[in-house]
Amino acid sequence: MAIRKIRTNPDPVLREKAKTINKISAPIIRLLDDMAETMYAANGVGLAAPQIGIGKRLVVIDVQNGNGLLKLINPVITQKNGAEVAIEGCLSFPGIAGEVERAEEVTVKALDPEGKELEIKATGLLARALQHEIDHLDGVLFVDRVIRFLEKEE
Repeated sequence: MAIRKIRTNPDPVLREKAKTINKISAPIIRLLDDMAETMYAANGVGLAAPQIGIGKRLVVIDVQNGNGLLKLINPVITQKNGAEVAIEGCLSFPGIAGEVERAEEVTVKALDPEGKELEIKATGLLARALQHEIDHLDGVLFVDRVIRFLEKEE
């Protein structure tokens, strides 16, 4: 495992649409491990592959809710319900935070590292993190969705 460099704005890779993973291989598993290590080292709750310069549909999330680390391959939001506004930040935008409206509940389908299909029904911070990271896979950044910017406390 290795800690990767997190790409920050205005790196153009952050705006690119990530490519679907067609085959889960040892390098993909290692990449997910590196992403998790990078996320934890940066004190983040989520990280998408484009944030480390890799244009693949991979996401890691750990919102410290007792469910542990999620390693998701080709995640897709299949259902959204409700709406709520909360404060978000992003490892690719250090020092910036803002209020963002997102769905209150989401259902996400993805593959796990073993290739097993997962369906995750989420609310709260996990729902927000899933939406935030899946946006990264489509080149959409949280600043595109900010209603109002705030000063981020370090």
